[in-house]
Amino acid sequence: MINDLQIYCKNTEEYIKIDGGDTLLEIFDTISARVPIKPICALVNNKVENLSYPVFGPKQVEYLDVNSKTGRSVYIRSLCMILYKAIHDLYPQKRLLVDLSIAGGYYCVFKHESDAPVNPQVVEAIKLRMKQIVEQDLKFVRRERLTADVVEMFRKQNMPDKVRLYESLGNLYTIYYKLGDIVDAYTGPLAPSTGCIPTFDLLPYKNGMLLLGPDRKHTDKVAQPQPQEKLFKALEEHVEFNKIINIADVGELNRAIRAKQTPMLINVAEALHNQMFAKIAADIAQRYKQGGARVVMIAGPSSSGKTTSAKRLSIQLITNYIIPKVISLDNYFVDRQHTPRDESGDYDYESLYALDLEQFNADLRDLLDGKEVPMPTYNFETGQREYKGNTLKLEHNNILLMEGIHGLNPDLTPQIDPAMKYLVYVSALTTLNIDDHNWISTRDNRLLRRIVRDFKYRGASARDTIARWPSVGRGEEKWIFPFQENADAMFNSSLLFELAVMKEYALPVLRQVPVSAPEYGEAYRLMRFLQYFESVAPEDVPHTSLLREFLGGSSFHY
Repeated sequence: MINDLQIYCKNTEEYIKIDGGDTLLEIFDTISARVPIKPICALVNNKVENLSYPVFGPKQVEYLDVNSKTGRSVYIRSLCMILYKAIHDLYPQKRLLVDLSIAGGYYCVFKHESDAPVNPQVVEAIKLRMKQIVEQDLKFVRRERLTADVVEMFRKQNMPDKVRLYESLGNLYTIYYKLGDIVDAYTGPLAPSTGCIPTFDLLPYKNGMLLLGPDRKHTDKVAQPQPQEKLFKALEEHVEFNKIINIADVGELNRAIRAKQTPMLINVAEALHNQMFAKIAADIAQRYKQGGARVVMIAGPSSSGKTTSAKRLSIQLITNYIIPKVISLDNYFVDRQHTPRDESGDYDYESLYALDLEQFNADLRDLLDGKEVPMPTYNFETGQREYKGNTLKLEHNNILLMEGIHGLNPDLTPQIDPAMKYLVYVSALTTLNIDDHNWISTRDNRLLRRIVRDFKYRGASARDTIARWPSVGRGEEKWIFPFQENADAMFNSSLLFELAVMKEYALPVLRQVPVSAPEYGEAYRLMRFLQYFESVAPEDVPHTSLLREFLGGSSFHY
């Protein structure tokens, strides 16, 4: 026992006396009457830890529940282990693959059986077993052993994906979790026990199952499935591509990198992008010849690669004898004093109504009618729209091309005939998994792109970018994601090799986030995540690659 030991609890804003070796859960029990949450994890010196974590020294502690982003991640990881145990109990010969984040949940299949739909009765049996496991309130037991021993456990449990991954990392020790008679490893902590994970559903979906966790706004209720047919199709095309080149997870990617196959992987992934751009351009050209598609709008969330996508699509359109004329939506911002404000009272530049919709639509109608139109320029220093004599007129074989977050929103161009519009949605739809039970978040991929780009080109630290990211996410949830299914085409801007390249750019920037900063926890998580990847030097990445928009060295002018 260590006497006179204290922690600082951010929930109660006070120092609390503890005994050395007390777990976070034991400490919480002493203050639970004053903290109106049911914690699922805690931040210890701004790093997320599970509640069985023993405290032996002075710490800053903040308890989190499922309403927090970190707490929700812990909940979903724990839910996945419950699903894995239920399948292991009922169908021990089958291998679970948590394949995609889609439709408001997580698409799961039986590995190597994805071509045959899962029987609905099987899904119902698995869900019933999951409920029984929750009712049993089994402990998620955190352990750490020599990696060689953990790998052998994975081998005996028929988990070759984890054997491949952890053998490739070279770590001496590995953290894993035990739930009853099974073991597994995850990218972060789990809940104390299965009884903490009561809210979920499991539904038949496509050829597999859709695992649903709590609703983000009402965590006592199950999230409802969202229709995302076009997004699912775009993701599935890349999943099939990954299967063909035999790289579906990070362990397989690391193996290919060590085998000096990186140039081939880069060339094949870039060729896939070229093929996708060519296909979209051909579709636009076909519609143009039929009298439509005079306005092409490219939309997508932050750091999805919209700017490079617009430039590469322009090249493909020219090969189809169509010359794009580019309009920047930013030039149609209203004068600053008329800009809407968000709930914090700050200017909300991501709002649709930060744009002068009336003038924008009037100019579009005149352009489509063949008129010469004065084009505005927005002065970001003065916050005023200016006219400097620039004009635009559509000639033979010209189309309008613009990119911006609101391109798929029908309220952007309500006065333009839908037949005249062609909508492209761009996002980094990551289809590479860490292993069968751990997926790579599309948001993490985009956040790492933005951290590298903002540091290199905008003078922003990783701390600055991480601090702004929740606000960016709220804007995307409101102004982008609800309209993504309106797209005529979806372009997946992710590249199979990109995180292996991004690693060496992002790690030095992330290491600059001070431990004392609230953003350190997210920076630390991203640094741990990047350690899964073997590094790839950027020299083999083509100068036309979409990845160059973030790394630098692009042959395009931005």
